[in-house]
Amino acid sequence: MSGDAVAIDSEDVWPDDSDDIDEAVVANWFVRQGGRVSEGDTVCEIQIEKVSIDVPAPASGELAEQSVPENGEFRRGDVLGRIRPN
Repeated sequence: MSGDAVAIDSEDVWPDDSDDIDEAVVANWFVRQGGRVSEGDTVCEIQIEKVSIDVPAPASGELAEQSVPENGEFRRGDVLGRIRPN
């Protein structure tokens, strides 16, 4: 992956009040790999215990990578995907 890609970092959306929770699941990707996104668009939904959180695109461009598949588990701070900016 090119160094100019912008990471979709799970740490950026992790709730402040969930310090004791380290794992979550990608419930749904709303944009498929190769799809175009605008900064702020919801790219995926994650579930931390019973809470669903929409994850916004940190930049406009093409979703170049989905690092965690739907229903895939990840740990706090993991990169969920990467966006190649316009």
